[in-house]
Amino acid sequence: MTAFTAAVLRIIQDIPSGKVMTYGQIARLAGNPRAARQVVRILHSMSDAHRLPWHRVVNAKGQIMIADEAKEIQMLSLESEGIELRGHLVDLQQYQFHPDEIV
Repeated sequence: MTAFTAAVLRIIQDIPSGKVMTYGQIARLAGNPRAARQVVRILHSMSDAHRLPWHRVVNAKGQIMIADEAKEIQMLSLESEGIELRGHLVDLQQYQFHPDEIV
């Protein structure tokens, strides 16, 4: 596992309930601000094995970008944590998590 992947996993695991982070934000904190798509790949391939709260990750506009029934699961999971959605959109001003320090 690369240092970047390990950092991404730690950052995602530390997102508290009721908060979200963006793919780009996670990539930047993990040390590679241009690797948002790599964060997507890590989430897709490692969420189950590492029990990641994948539903707490959205795009830079706060949009839920997953398709099919996973989108519904993500929406329900976020709502169960108290996050109010407007359609498929999370208000980043209100719900974005900003960790105090870089991992």
